[in-house]
Amino acid sequence: MEVTKDSIIGDILDYDRDTAEYFFEIGMHCLGCPASRGETIAQACAVHGTDADELVEKLNAHFTGK
Repeated sequence: MEVTKDSIIGDILDYDRDTAEYFFEIGMHCLGCPASRGETIAQACAVHGTDADELVEKLNAHFTGK
């Protein structure tokens, strides 16, 4: 899976539940909420004041290592 800033959080979590730790690290603790699962990485990072590019890089590194 290749993650971009337009990737939907729920799709990423459905593909690999182990990615939840990367969202938790930046304060996204509402991953079970239906609204948050439908957000893009860019939208969620904007709300949480975090760097979307950094999260995308970590997630892609995670998937590359599998």
